[in-house]
Amino acid sequence: MSNPLVQAFFVGRAVAEVINERLEVALTDALSELGKFDAEAREQLRQFTDEVLERANRAASAANAGQTSPSSGSSGSQSDLQAEIDELRAEIALLRTELQHYRRTSA
Repeated sequence: MSNPLVQAFFVGRAVAEVINERLEVALTDALSELGKFDAEAREQLRQFTDEVLERANRAASAANAGQTSPSSGSSGSQSDLQAEIDELRAEIALLRTELQHYRRTSA
């Protein structure tokens, strides 16, 4: 390669190929991480939903058990039920905040 113009052409071509390959790897890695994050977020949302439904079912069962036995102390179970409702409301508020954050970052 005695001609500097030909040498510059091949160097430029090699630079373009290397940049293209590195961009391809970086893009592939970024998309992979995004997919993994999305899958993890969906799994956490599913687990959260399952936990909320489980607690709601337990609270409903406890409320039904409290209604069938009139001798049980209603003030204690009423405050427990209210505490459970407050806890669920707080978790729902947290979920809404997380969903809004996720939607903003994924948009």
